[in-house]
Amino acid sequence: MNATAAVTNGAAEVIHQASGSVPSRCEDPRRTAPTVIAPPSLPTIRYVTVPHLSVIVLVYNEAESIAPLYEELSGVLQGLDVPYEIVYIDDGSRDGSTEKMAQLALHDAHVRVVSFRRNFGQTAAVQAGIDNSTGEILVFMDGDLQNDPHDIPRLLDKINEGYDVVSGWRKNRHDDTTRVLPSRIANWLIAWVTGVHLNDFGCTLKAYRREVIQDVKLYGEMHRFIPVYASWVGARITEVEVNHRKRSFGSSKYSLSRTSRVLLDLMTVKLLGQYSTKPIYFFGFAAFGLWALALVAATLVLIQKFLPPYPYAHNNPLLLLAVFLGIVGVQFILMGLLAELSIRTYHESQGKSVYTVREVIEGQSPRKHAATNGRPVVRSRAK
Repeated sequence: MNATAAVTNGAAEVIHQASGSVPSRCEDPRRTAPTVIAPPSLPTIRYVTVPHLSVIVLVYNEAESIAPLYEELSGVLQGLDVPYEIVYIDDGSRDGSTEKMAQLALHDAHVRVVSFRRNFGQTAAVQAGIDNSTGEILVFMDGDLQNDPHDIPRLLDKINEGYDVVSGWRKNRHDDTTRVLPSRIANWLIAWVTGVHLNDFGCTLKAYRREVIQDVKLYGEMHRFIPVYASWVGARITEVEVNHRKRSFGSSKYSLSRTSRVLLDLMTVKLLGQYSTKPIYFFGFAAFGLWALALVAATLVLIQKFLPPYPYAHNNPLLLLAVFLGIVGVQFILMGLLAELSIRTYHESQGKSVYTVREVIEGQSPRKHAATNGRPVVRSRAK
């Protein structure tokens, strides 16, 4: 079990007189009480258990679900025999959910509540869960009782097998058709565009190793793309079927307007994932395509010039189209060069690396190493 030591040292106090007054310089030193220096107190060492597992529960107006979910989740986690914490992210609830979670935090040291000033959305709640948790393994779930806490041990088993991301798959989903059908189309499209083959990107119940998502910054509706972000740093990803239950209390916060936002975010993810360190390729290939079309239009202008009815080039709209496409192609190249400058400034000014290292393995060398009984020296670091 990991532990950290918090050390508190006593400070030395200087007391001039019993009354606490400071003697004047003109006062007779023989009449002045002697200076007393209080000895420093001995350091007090307090050991604080560091959670290995952080379960992050996203809550927005789920007052009726707080108590039953806590009882069920606590029972599951206590049976795992690992240090854990439960982090509730209150996304600006206004139905009394905040007060109920606060009572849980007052009576259970494993519980922490992070409450937003207003509703910022699920993506912001997920980001807050990453920032305000301490475990090496992060498990996210919704606070509406539709995610089953008894699936958490199965996710952790996959983590222990060496996977970095374990995504839940609501194969038998208990939601309205108006939610299920758009979700399936979106999942297929995301898998096809990103190359991360999961059946259910929208399932909140997922487990992550902290090292693969620690540096992720989420915006918009990007929470569903976290496995994609993890794949960029070489994370090993798998999927397990999970139990999806009918909603017991309240109503769904889902709306079809999310579908259009997901499509826009998907384009952003594709651009960032494939061209984040080489944007000139994106703009350059687009420029080449425009120039090719401009060449075709210019060729047609020349062919029509020498064929009946022999139109004048300046009267041919294809000539204007060729010039327009050529100019736009040049602008795309210039935009790509500006993007290259921005990307280099971004990485170099913040010391960001363009690669990630899982581990460094080296054999024995003439340099002095700690005794390893002949085994290779292994050093790991995450960037």
